[in-house]
Amino acid sequence: MEATKVWQKAKGYCEEDSLPNLERAYDLARRINPEGAEYSLDITYILAEMGMDVASLQASLLLDTSGELLGEVEDSLGLEARRLIEETAKLNIAFKGGERGAAKVEGMRKMLISIADEPRVVLIWLAVRLALMRHLKTISSQRRREIAQETLDIYAPLSHRLGIWELKWQLEDLSFLYLEPVRYRYIQGLLRKGKKEREVFLSRAISVLNSKLAQGDFKSEVMGRPKNIYSISQKMERYSREGKGFDHIRDILALRILLGNVVDCYYALGMVHSLWHPILSEFNDYIASPKENGYQSLHTTVMCFGTTPLEIQIRTFDMHQSAEYGIAAHYRYKGEGGGLEGKVSFLRQALEWQKEFPEIDLPRINELLAEQILVYTPKGDIVELPPGSTPLDFAYRIHTELGHHCTGAKINGKLSSLNSRLKSGDTVDIIQGREARPSLDWFNPDLGYVNTSHAREKVRQWFRKREKMEAQGKGREILERELKKLGMVESAEQIAKLLNYERADVLYAALGCGEITTAQVVLKLEQKEAPPEKKEVKLAPRSAGEMWGRGELLKRLAGCCHPIPGDEIVGYVTRGRGITIHRQDCSNILHEEEVERLIPLSWGEVQRVYPVAIQIEAWDRVGLFRDITTLIASEGINISHMSTNQHDDSTVIISFTLEIEGVSRLVHILSRIESIPEVKSVVRMT
Repeated sequence: MEATKVWQKAKGYCEEDSLPNLERAYDLARRINPEGAEYSLDITYILAEMGMDVASLQASLLLDTSGELLGEVEDSLGLEARRLIEETAKLNIAFKGGERGAAKVEGMRKMLISIADEPRVVLIWLAVRLALMRHLKTISSQRRREIAQETLDIYAPLSHRLGIWELKWQLEDLSFLYLEPVRYRYIQGLLRKGKKEREVFLSRAISVLNSKLAQGDFKSEVMGRPKNIYSISQKMERYSREGKGFDHIRDILALRILLGNVVDCYYALGMVHSLWHPILSEFNDYIASPKENGYQSLHTTVMCFGTTPLEIQIRTFDMHQSAEYGIAAHYRYKGEGGGLEGKVSFLRQALEWQKEFPEIDLPRINELLAEQILVYTPKGDIVELPPGSTPLDFAYRIHTELGHHCTGAKINGKLSSLNSRLKSGDTVDIIQGREARPSLDWFNPDLGYVNTSHAREKVRQWFRKREKMEAQGKGREILERELKKLGMVESAEQIAKLLNYERADVLYAALGCGEITTAQVVLKLEQKEAPPEKKEVKLAPRSAGEMWGRGELLKRLAGCCHPIPGDEIVGYVTRGRGITIHRQDCSNILHEEEVERLIPLSWGEVQRVYPVAIQIEAWDRVGLFRDITTLIASEGINISHMSTNQHDDSTVIISFTLEIEGVSRLVHILSRIESIPEVKSVVRMT
């Protein structure tokens, strides 16, 4: 690697006045370790591709500096560069290649500490590993395989978890090359076989896509997206179990669109879908719902030119940088690793867990590093889940309704219980039932049905929603029954506003769960001053409203609507019989054409009783009439009229005219009558 190439790469994003510091570090490296300086340039170039800060680049040039010379490094380059060199050296010593058992576990623990405290140390450490993998040919065959396996088990998953896709795919492919060289070259040959045709196809697709995007008022860049050989191998293995081969892999062909902002991403998505028909089952919005490692992008697969599936990824330039270089991208755009806390918080948790269980073995630690298992849908799509996840966790990750209606699961084609633990590589097929519903047993931690917070919250939401719907249904029934009893025509929306609820369904829920009572509703209705909104009663203009019990004209209560105190009333001036008092919602009043005869009235302070007709429907039995009349008498209410009508189906209709003081008193007596055995309903007649 030529030094000028490294300086040119760093110059692309570093402050110009910092570059002399980098050249000074290289001069110091050549003087301290002439043999290793050229090799160090490879590591530095990898870090420069990742956009790492100057201190990291300086440290990478001097990683082999012995302890006694670190003072000179500090004098020349500063304390930060020295500290990065020292911490990386500690990590290398703790994680010496070839170590196994307790020594390897201790090395992993120190690596976790390094990531949590100073992520740059591990990024330098990963760059060292990639440089080593590129020079692996010079090492003995047995040692090559050991290093390659270690890279595939630890370094590649760590790169993935830190979101550094560019390092991940290179580490995977280089490891695969040395572990399975025959299969590597076989897949390489398959890719070469149709390479020219694919290049022509992609070139044509890019041209059409660029023409379409040019219609938008934004900057865009379209490029091909290579799929690495190791991931193709994994997909081929999975497909072979399903009787499919290399030709069934759809994302061999892929494009990537880069744009300036999120709004442009969604706009470009619409343009792509207007150009080519999308395969809706293969659309994923990782911008609105990022992956656990912070990855963001829109993924869609379209039938390009009507015949060929083509995967297209749409993201912003910043998202692309983050996807390629993960947490390293923060050093370029945010300075000093700002915003990394969320990226490494999972490692802090893993570290605490590992301290609690120091006997943990290496494979389990690797699982923690990845903090996920890769499980497949029947269609071959990959679903990432935390270790210990169950088929229910899987179902809820796919879709909320799939989880709600889950009745069983097949794991790798075999029926399995819903609390089975999934492993990486499992193919899970969820069995649904239309009438299936979540169970309270799913909350029992001892039974282990749901182990992810995502699934648990979805189940909680379902139960909260069900309780709310049950309360609303109950509240609606209570309100309608009460209004029917009282013969009132107010709408639920009007009543909700009276009681300061936004909507009728909120009022229903409040009634259903006992937050308010029907007595409170009736009280509000009794106090309400505005007439019903259904039809406005037009009144003749007068200087003052007549009051009940005042004035010189004779007044009497209408027999058609039987108004009582609490009802909104209006007076009708008759010819020779004074004023007849009606309820404002009386049909005779609402259809009265001679509006000049209507005058406003209110009840005033008069205390007296008023005739109210009620009708009771009940199953006929011995003593029914006695029980009803005894109850009415016990309330001190006089019965001025009564009649009965028996039916052939053993029911009886009993009509009473009661002398009642007001609406509140009426509500009370109706409720008491309704509680008498065999009474089916009791309503106010209008």
